[in-house]
Amino acid sequence: MGRPIRTRRQATLASLAAELGVSRTTVSNAYNRPDQLSPELRRRVLETARRLGYPGPDPVARSLRTRKAGAVGLLLTENLSYAFRDPAAIGVLEGLALACEDAGVGLHLVPASPGQEDVAAVHRAGVDGFVVYSVPDDDPHLAAVLQRPVPTVIIDQPRVDGVDRVGPDDAAAITGLANHLVQLGHRQVGVLCMRLARERNDDFAAIPRQREAHFHVQRTRLGALAAAFEAVGVDWSTVPVVERFDHTVDDGASAARQLLDSQPQITAIICTSDILALGALAEASRRGLRVPADLTVTGFDGITEAERAGLTTVHQPVLEKGKVAGKLLLGAAERVTSKVITLPTELRLGHTSGPPRTVEERWFGP
Repeated sequence: MGRPIRTRRQATLASLAAELGVSRTTVSNAYNRPDQLSPELRRRVLETARRLGYPGPDPVARSLRTRKAGAVGLLLTENLSYAFRDPAAIGVLEGLALACEDAGVGLHLVPASPGQEDVAAVHRAGVDGFVVYSVPDDDPHLAAVLQRPVPTVIIDQPRVDGVDRVGPDDAAAITGLANHLVQLGHRQVGVLCMRLARERNDDFAAIPRQREAHFHVQRTRLGALAAAFEAVGVDWSTVPVVERFDHTVDDGASAARQLLDSQPQITAIICTSDILALGALAEASRRGLRVPADLTVTGFDGITEAERAGLTTVHQPVLEKGKVAGKLLLGAAERVTSKVITLPTELRLGHTSGPPRTVEERWFGP
């Protein structure tokens, strides 16, 4: 039989302190409070730790002692890949990561796929607080987060009394866009919107579904559009609204196809996101429609891809949104009241919006 393999006993904080002839507190400070040591002493501690194979303080033991996990949880009720695929989500994630970097804490993603009811991931998450990114008001994961005795900040939606929130004034932002289209002369319009509820609907959204939507950002934008067009005599019940559960350019294209097949007379497609608008532009090109001569298309978000396409859209600072939410969460312990931060938006006019064609132009050409 071969000899048993002898393994070197791992150094501990106590053995490292004994080797250096210093207290265990001094060794701990080298890792956790370096400002308490001189640069030379900290360098000597770390070099000796490397030589002896000391890996540093046990993070699990430290969290048990301090009751701090050293991480922020980001809850998004989408597949994990969505955070790295959707341009607006990427911006929010980057901003939140920057806030965490500045504070020296980690970021823990807590994804919950649409339709998933199991909230165990929320209960298991070892975090000091949650940032909740754009979820419906009836989502079970949101309820589970609010049950945890840790601070929470909501980005965009929903509105929850007593909970910090960061987001734009959606009603004012999209009203500005609607007024732009009204001033151009558009009255026959259609809308492409993101999902309104947790159950799938890839079809037209009737008025009750719009008004009872559990995603309040979409509900707010549709309500503001309705008010703006009804103010100039448009019966909103005659305005077609096509909903898509998934949020991709292809879904935007298919929604525009469904809309134009049903209502070919419309002169403008208003999209509640740039992603849907980019899909609408692709469908207009496929049909041989000139934008904006034959069809106006607008979006919402101001992502880089929309800027490249020259899309008329509402720009919101998505990176700043994540950063502000992170700072708000990390400073929550210093406040006794909740806080709502409204971020600015800007209507950016591209070359995808213009006046509608006259009836004669539609029939006989320009």
